Amino acid sequence: MSSALRSETLAPLVEDPARAAILLDIDGTLAPIVDQPSEAVVPKRTRQLLVELARRYGAVACISGRRASEARALVAIGTITYLGSHGAELLRAGWTESRLDPELEDWRRRIQEFGRQAETADLRRRRVRIEDKGPILAFHWRGAPDQEAARAAIDAIAAKAEAAGLRTHWGRMVLEVRPPVRIDKGAGIASFLEGADLDAAMYVGDDTTDLDAFRMLSQLREQGRLSHALKVGVRSEEGPEEIVGEADLVVDGTDGVLELLSLLLGD
Repeated sequence: MSSALRSETLAPLVEDPARAAILLDIDGTLAPIVDQPSEAVVPKRTRQLLVELARRYGAVACISGRRASEARALVAIGTITYLGSHGAELLRAGWTESRLDPELEDWRRRIQEFGRQAETADLRRRRVRIEDKGPILAFHWRGAPDQEAARAAIDAIAAKAEAAGLRTHWGRMVLEVRPPVRIDKGAGIASFLEGADLDAAMYVGDDTTDLDAFRMLSQLREQGRLSHALKVGVRSEEGPEEIVGEADLVVDGTDGVLELLSLLLGD
């Protein structure tokens, strides 16, 4: 899509920024994907644009599978909101601590007990890394020396989780074990936008978990809660085809996102 057409697509947000929300995934969208999530970096120029967006737009938020505090530490901007654990945690600008949905407190303890049982010597030998996301556990096998063996171990964990009444959610080389209640980026966004005086919203994402956000924006528009909803897919080699198929606008990688953020500021 040409820059002119992109500008036209973004017009409902740019023309009335005070009543528009800019909602962004982090890993693969703002920060390039790396083998170890702890090594992810949001480029300096991207952070500068986010600061400017926060000054101009009615709401700017990052929605991540990471814990909300970890997302804020990665992006390193305190003037925007962070929805962590796929929306289960809320960390607004100026808050010192995130808030977890009270319904998830008991499930968080049960999920962590499942993680303690799953973390075996064999799993460590396979180089499967377990990430604690509060009410969610993530099992990563990116970078494992034997990808096939690591995936087989992950499949066994998924089967045990489902047998225990838990839910499983697959992403790019990661399995998430979740409570049997709704936790997704779409639900988190709906809660975040509830009661806000906004007319338009844009979501930008690159992975399977971002499809829930896409579908929620469409639902909010159909319900009349938003007049304009823009779904932006970030194309990548590993990304699911649905991201491109369900998007209103497609950009290429994190560089494409950087260009998009510039256009939102009229640069």
